[in-house]
Amino acid sequence: MIIKKDKNIARKIRHARVRKKVSGTEERPRLSVYRSLKHLYVQLINDENGTTLVAASTLDPALRDKVANMTKKEAARCVGEAVAKKALEKGIKQVVFDRSGYIYHGRIMEVAAGAREVGLDF
Repeated sequence: MIIKKDKNIARKIRHARVRKKVSGTEERPRLSVYRSLKHLYVQLINDENGTTLVAASTLDPALRDKVANMTKKEAARCVGEAVAKKALEKGIKQVVFDRSGYIYHGRIMEVAAGAREVGLDF
């Protein structure tokens, strides 16, 4: 009998393996991305304190109306730009990119491109 592998379990294993080595600090927080089927969530996390410094998602009131008529990739770029603007306001210029086990393609790549466009350094 063939048993189909769960892709999300494989992603979580990849994420755990990367998280052993990647962590955010006060000077260089971790830019963590989570994507669901409909929405995208991005956070800047200081792992030393366990605090979220900046967050943005497609559900934010400021972005919700703007993203409503966009494709998922266009919305991802907008979320990346929004989190980068918030980070720059707080004086954060460098981050560590944590793709959470997702492949660097599509929406994940657009988040990174949007954040770089505004001025975040990876």
